[in-house]
Amino acid sequence: MPRRDLTLVVVALSLAGCGAAARLAVADGTGPSPTIPAPRSSLIPTVKIAHPAGWVAGATPLAASGTEVHVFAAGLDHPRWLYVLPNGDVLVAETNAPVRPDDRKGIKGWFFKYFQKKAGAGVPSANRITLLRDTSGDGVADVRSVFLDSLYSPFGMALVGNTLYVANSNALVRFPYAAGDTRVAEPGVKVVDLPAGTINHHWTKNVVANRDGSKLYLSVGSNSNAAENGIQNENERAAIWEVDPRTGGHRVFASGMRNPVGMAWEPQTGQLWVSVNERDELGSDLPPDYMTAVRDGAFYGWPYSYYGQHIDTRVKPQRPDLVAAAIVPDYALGPHTASLGLASSNGAALPFGSGMFVSQHGSWNRNPRSGYKVIFVPFAAGKPSGPPVDVLTGFLDRDNNAQGRPVGVAVDRGGALLVADDVGNVIWRVTAVARR
Repeated sequence: MPRRDLTLVVVALSLAGCGAAARLAVADGTGPSPTIPAPRSSLIPTVKIAHPAGWVAGATPLAASGTEVHVFAAGLDHPRWLYVLPNGDVLVAETNAPVRPDDRKGIKGWFFKYFQKKAGAGVPSANRITLLRDTSGDGVADVRSVFLDSLYSPFGMALVGNTLYVANSNALVRFPYAAGDTRVAEPGVKVVDLPAGTINHHWTKNVVANRDGSKLYLSVGSNSNAAENGIQNENERAAIWEVDPRTGGHRVFASGMRNPVGMAWEPQTGQLWVSVNERDELGSDLPPDYMTAVRDGAFYGWPYSYYGQHIDTRVKPQRPDLVAAAIVPDYALGPHTASLGLASSNGAALPFGSGMFVSQHGSWNRNPRSGYKVIFVPFAAGKPSGPPVDVLTGFLDRDNNAQGRPVGVAVDRGGALLVADDVGNVIWRVTAVARR
């Protein structure tokens, strides 16, 4: 790197650590009616990274009252996403971003990549799905098998009958599956290509099936933070697709969501819900991530506006027609919390009632940090009905190093909550405290 550029980087690093502090509490940006302050932007964005320290022997997150947490499986390689098979086996996507040579180029790109690596996200992708099985029923996996390998940054998984669908970063692929299988040897068959390419900014692709398996829903993140790579590179991105698994035909089911990730069905209404990561570099208080029921044909604002019709003036040219149609999400999850995992409590044997579990991977663009925990949002009549409850905390140590970072969440066959931790390389299992 030329000396001048290196000097600019050093200055940027020093300024980034002194970014504007939040004026509001995370709670102010949480709930059905969050506070939306004026944006605060600067040449150098606020950066507050939690150094990945990992867990010392015997340490665990802190579980909510009435629950306890134990290790279900350890020694994994960047576990990101979870799927529970009908027989109780647990599939874990050990994965990370693919090579993306055109994402975040130049000095600012170097700056972001440096901090991403510092946060523990720079490890190469294992590109596999591992099967975990608890044969003794003690809540600890005692069988581990490479279920699928040689994948391309796999993430979401969904079983329909005897077919397992895997959302690679560049394509949805199907594999044959029989109950009890510990490895799939047959090659996958591509169902449909997914937006990827050499930028592929938000690389994770998730998939869920509707009740009868006739439709699959895929979440596809944007190719930028706020369309800075050109709106032409956002075709069918920042959206949820509806896919016919028999033909691979698809349509955009809902759009305008910067990075939709977790998806779950609300059992009372049958509606699809999604967790969405909103944009960065508008200040520590703005905008909130959110979860929302997904309406067919709805537009949620990105990149032209956020949380309804709050205009992002950085985006050129503007689209007032789309902003006018932007729908306000149902429930804010706090600014920069990086809310990724989403799971219905349906089937859970935990003292939280009906609602949704949300994993918050943790902020980089907020001072002080937000997220780094798993929360529960109570529901009534199919809608959020109160403030969130902390389920797992303590992912940051007293020096604000990241002992772990939660990503995927799933309810297992025994009613416990499983949490994938991609810094601790652990799957945690949260259960109710046994009555004596």
